[in-house]
Amino acid sequence: MKTWYTPYLTVFDKDWADVPQRIKVEIKDKMSQFYPEEPLVSVVLIAHNEEKHIAACLWSLCNNVYNFSAEIIVIDNMSTDRTTEVLRELGVTYFEEKKKGPGFARACGLEHARGMYHLCIDSDTLYPPYYVISHMKRLQQPGVVCTYSLWSFLPDEAHSRWGLWVYEGLRDIYLNIQNVKRPEKNVRGMALAFHTELARKVGFHTNIIRGEDGMMALGLKEYGKLRFIRKQKARVMTCNTTLNGGGSLWQNFVYRFKKGMKGFTGLFHSMAHYEDRPSNMIKKDGNRPDGEIQ
Repeated sequence: MKTWYTPYLTVFDKDWADVPQRIKVEIKDKMSQFYPEEPLVSVVLIAHNEEKHIAACLWSLCNNVYNFSAEIIVIDNMSTDRTTEVLRELGVTYFEEKKKGPGFARACGLEHARGMYHLCIDSDTLYPPYYVISHMKRLQQPGVVCTYSLWSFLPDEAHSRWGLWVYEGLRDIYLNIQNVKRPEKNVRGMALAFHTELARKVGFHTNIIRGEDGMMALGLKEYGKLRFIRKQKARVMTCNTTLNGGGSLWQNFVYRFKKGMKGFTGLFHSMAHYEDRPSNMIKKDGNRPDGEIQ
């Protein structure tokens, strides 16, 4: 079945050398449009060893509908594959962050962003054509300081489209319940946007392995409203590497169900502060401890 992301799958998860030249030229030509002098929006990708994904991601972002000026920039977070080569060949504006971790990469992106509004992007994710404009419409509403949307996983041999549809439907019910009192827990960096200057006041947490996105949203609550975008136009498609609990969807469902039930009563109480587990902290020497990630 043909979908909006079908064309991008022709280059997604492929070595850069195997991407057809005509597609490389198309992406490069479209990327040249995203260097305005005064962008209203900064679309900021973070990337670590994303040679096989970033071209498809950029292609999908270039094909988004824009009725405002926008820049697209990439933060290369210590990639050791051909990510940098891909960026250079496509003529992408990019910056290097030498400290490894999504918090450091997103902080670097926030520092270099020139737009009034900031969209966080993950390089292993594909974005539907009305994604950017869907977030912008909400961000420009009075009192709204942060927006976040839903995500789906790309089907593969181990994860069927039907199975993912059921899994995601049940997960989305949980997310809607969680959103009432703890909206920051629904935030994922691949589908997050906010006001740039307010985010600079909050700052990204750089001492944690994961959760820098939700902590940003939590900090932004002090300045205004968080808005959950449930429309399909803003639902992104991402790798299923973030699925936890085992290889099969059933194992993943059981894992998520047990984890959700363990903290279910907490869904009915707001939180102003979260304590990170030791397993989610980045050690001073840069190493990451083993253990479950919050």
